Amino acid sequence: MSAGKAWALKGLVAAAPALFIWGSTCDVPVPLGLGPVVWPQDNPYTPEKAELGRLLFFDKRLSADKTVSCGSCHVPQHAFAEPAAFSTGIHRQIGTRNAPSLLNRAYGLSQFWDGRAATLEDQAKMPITGPREMGNSLEGCVATLREIGGYHEWFKHAFGSDEVTIDRIAMAIATFERTILSGNSPYDRFVAGDKNALTIEQTRGMKLFFRRAKCDRCHEGANFTTNSFHNTGVGSDKPHPDEGRYAITHDPKEWGAFKTPTLRNVAETAPYMHDGSLQTLEDVVEFYDRGGILNKNLDPEMMKPLKLTRDEKVELVAFLRSLSGEGWQKIRAPEQFPQ
Repeated sequence: MSAGKAWALKGLVAAAPALFIWGSTCDVPVPLGLGPVVWPQDNPYTPEKAELGRLLFFDKRLSADKTVSCGSCHVPQHAFAEPAAFSTGIHRQIGTRNAPSLLNRAYGLSQFWDGRAATLEDQAKMPITGPREMGNSLEGCVATLREIGGYHEWFKHAFGSDEVTIDRIAMAIATFERTILSGNSPYDRFVAGDKNALTIEQTRGMKLFFRRAKCDRCHEGANFTTNSFHNTGVGSDKPHPDEGRYAITHDPKEWGAFKTPTLRNVAETAPYMHDGSLQTLEDVVEFYDRGGILNKNLDPEMMKPLKLTRDEKVELVAFLRSLSGEGWQKIRAPEQFPQ
């Protein structure tokens, strides 16, 4: 193993935080509160593949003009989300949707706001060719990496040969993304038996979340999402509303429906909604409290305003902040890339 490779793998191990339980499927640390990561049969985990994926995720040379990487829109310091309403791609082009957090995407059943990608491997290829994102072709991306001699060793260690293909690029990036996890939050420690992990205000907010407000109808389970699609009315009052899931399925019932995101570390992933139109958690609670925005396909769960009191809104926001966990904070862009 080369010195450069040893340095990078050492960094990957150092990035694993404490307070972990271990998943049963491989030696990837899984934070308290999450289940084991189930790895695809045709893309099993290896640390070499994950580290290659980290390099590729942050390498701007995958874009057509060498200015944009996956990490340009999924920013580590913001829980791998986009801190602006819309992302900026090559030639300073502005996208049309907010880049969601990548935390716990290992547990996702589909990818993107509209679910157009079934797997992380499928998802990894699409921004490369997105005209407002990385603006490259798959062939162009592969050609670029083949010309970078330093990557040959990485592909050899990850896949057994130094052949660079778009499928291998996608598999490596997806492997890395499945290691971006968040758990061991105050909420998780409370559920595990530490009754001092939540404040009184957060405990009251938790009861509101699961009982009166019934937020868990959509934000359920360990990852606080059903992985399903709902129309909450966001953007439906605009002159040209985003069709959401309908653009993929052409099912009229899914017009304006978007995937329910995880609430893990939601306090760090502002702005909110698929169009980044809500700036704070307080704005989000107010939006749901009044029942969303009426439109031809508003989800029935949204039609009845919550009518929370001012104190209840504060308590609900406090609970949402208790979902900020650990497992991703030490992941950083590489200090150097293969040459």
